[in-house]
Amino acid sequence: MNRVKNWLGIELDVVSQREKFVSLLGGLIAISALIFIVNNICDLPQGTGLIASMGASAVLLFAVPHGQLSQPWPVVAGHTVSALIGVTCARYIPGPILAAGCAVGLSIWVMHQMKCIHPPGGATALVAVLGGEAVHGLGYRFVLAPVLGNAVVMVMLAVVINYVFKWRRYPVGLSVGVEATLGSEAGDNTSHEHILSALRQIDLFVDVAEDDLVKIIHAVNAGQAQSHQSNSDNGIMTGTAPVVPLRSEQDEKAQLSVFDLPKSGTIPNATKEEALVEMR
Repeated sequence: MNRVKNWLGIELDVVSQREKFVSLLGGLIAISALIFIVNNICDLPQGTGLIASMGASAVLLFAVPHGQLSQPWPVVAGHTVSALIGVTCARYIPGPILAAGCAVGLSIWVMHQMKCIHPPGGATALVAVLGGEAVHGLGYRFVLAPVLGNAVVMVMLAVVINYVFKWRRYPVGLSVGVEATLGSEAGDNTSHEHILSALRQIDLFVDVAEDDLVKIIHAVNAGQAQSHQSNSDNGIMTGTAPVVPLRSEQDEKAQLSVFDLPKSGTIPNATKEEALVEMR
């Protein structure tokens, strides 16, 4: 069963119902605000793909506010550069199929280079190509309004909504000073260089902010240390070789004297090995 879960990619989700409700509330407010902006600023109908791409951003901003893909730079720059690439491809690459493929592929590559990977940006690039006459008529204005305007509004809403709840923080950079003290308090030497070295070895993009990653490492190390200490207090050895108490010379002599004690049926001049056999 676990193999099936791993294959399907079922995530480990241990968040509380309260946290899930906050995500719902944030998404509701953000998308309602965006629909209002689209209807009053742009000529796009509210059911276009633009709403879909911003809806995907809402999932990241309010369900995964601490994720690296959810931070302000990826949201704003990811949408904007993808929209710019999408409009350019729609104008200068003949055929919607090739233009759409190039728009999404180039957007991914440029977002990687600019360190602003934001998956909904791919949808924004696609809308710029396949959004129809309403989008094409805007030309490069599509990049500023609605895309850039909506992205900025999304980030502002995420800051305000997440700030209300003490256990949330957005953007993550606001709490770097607090998180940086965790390492010294936990006695952990994990550094920025250690994190970068480990990520280079994996050579994959990990959607976890660095301070959250360090915090997880500290929590795991602290938990292991506490568990080890508890087991040691209870006389349970885990993960290490058992400690053999040192014996004094007097204890050794006392133990060896057992072989010198008279035993019924034993031969007086028997060796210690024979005595052992006789005692058994």
